Amino acid sequence: MEGVISSIMASVGTIIGLSVAGFGIGIGIFGSKLVEAVGRNPEVKNDIVSSMMMLLIISSLFILLVFAFCFMLIFFNPFVS
Repeated sequence: MEGVISSIMASVGTIIGLSVAGFGIGIGIFGSKLVEAVGRNPEVKNDIVSSMMMLLIISSLFILLVFAFCFMLIFFNPFVS
């Protein structure tokens, strides 16, 4: 029983850590491409930034779904009776 709970906690930590690390790397790459695009075409800055904000909001919702999945694994686990 304790082995199952400890392995679940390790898995949840790995899931959260990798998802946040991937999200941070993705935002960094996305931000650098935004700066390149605005540097090439400064007159379309508002369109590019609004598109970026929409994509960031959608990806943040995916991260929140990962957190919800991890909390479901912690509190409503089918492997722990």
